[in-house]
This record gives sequence, C-alpha cells and structure tokens, in this order.
Amino acid sequence: MVYIAPSLLAADFAELGRELRRIKRADMLHVDIMDGRFVPNLSIGPGVVEALRRRTDLFFDVHLMMEDPLPYISVFRKAGADGITFHAECGEPPQEIIAAIKASGARPGVALSPKTPVSAIGSWGEDLEQVTVMTVEPGFGGQKMLLEPLHKVIELKMRLPWVKVEVDGGVNLDTAPLCKAAGADILVAGTSVFKAEDPYLEMRCMAL
Repeated sequence: MVYIAPSLLAADFAELGRELRRIKRADMLHVDIMDGRFVPNLSIGPGVVEALRRRTDLFFDVHLMMEDPLPYISVFRKAGADGITFHAECGEPPQEIIAAIKASGARPGVALSPKTPVSAIGSWGEDLEQVTVMTVEPGFGGQKMLLEPLHKVIELKMRLPWVKVEVDGGVNLDTAPLCKAAGADILVAGTSVFKAEDPYLEMRCMAL
C-alpha cells in the first residue's frame, strides 16, 4: 500500500470543515501554497492552515509553490505544517531552505516540476526526507497526468532510496497503478477524492 494525500486545492472552500470530516481517515492532507509569482495563481495563507490545524490531527504536507519560500518556513510551521516542501526551481539556495525546515522541526522535502530532471538535486539531497515529482505543471488542480515524469520516480528510488517519493498531479483510479508500479510512496489526489461520493473508498482503492 501507499499513502494517499488528498489535495486541499480540490476541496469546497466554502465548506472546509465538512470537507475535512469527509477525509478524516486519510493518511495526510496535502496543502498547496501559491504566491502568484512562482505560479500564476494564489491559494491560501497561514491563517487558513492554522484554522484547519485546530480541526484535525492529520499530517499536513505543505507544498510551497513560492519564488522566495525561506521567510515563510517558520510561519507555516507555526501554523501547523508537519512537512514542508519547496521547489528546486525557486530563487533561494536549497541548502538554506532545508536547514530552515529542519530547524523548525518539520520534514524537509523538495518538488520537481515536470521538466526539471532529478540531477537538479545536488549534494543537498542527502538531507531530504521527501521528493515530490510533479506530473502536471504546478499552479492549477484538475489537470491530466503527464506520464513522462514518472520515470523520475524510478530514478529517485535508486539514487535516494531513503526518501519518500510523492507523485502530485492527475492521480486517480486509472493513473494510481502507474505511480505505484514506478515505486511511489505517496500519491496526492485532489479532484478524484474530494469529488467522490465516498472519499474513503476512493482512497482505499487507489492505495491497494
């Protein structure tokens, strides 16, 4: 089995409390933070994360799609983030970001956009606990999965065998088997979970 992380981006934002109750048996919650610069979209801020934290004990897998994430590491950790992932393509030194994440007490991770190779992870990759392989262009939910980036999952499991490899983008009942076959440990699923009549059954079917 793999871990399933419902993506908050696909939830009904007018009913977040109800949406949390619908996925209360999930393994973790994936929370996308977008700054409008790194990606052409805005999502939520630390205030929403803090409010959600008061409603659930789920592991918060916070994904910073930000050009300058460093000043926000402690902010989102204080708001309730358990794991914090930044993008390898952002504008700040990865060693400093990882150090800040580890100092905060959160689990450090890096995300690779579809066209970014695994080789973009330098020696600093030894300090990572998670790598997120983006199988859609970051910034918007509901996109169709790009299959080519799944090859990076295989490469990562060989190069960094201790890290959890997460696949984010277009994950559903049809594509989940491909992710698992490649060796993924965590599947981020948004629309397929939050739009399902029975989110728990959807997650179980993807995980098995």
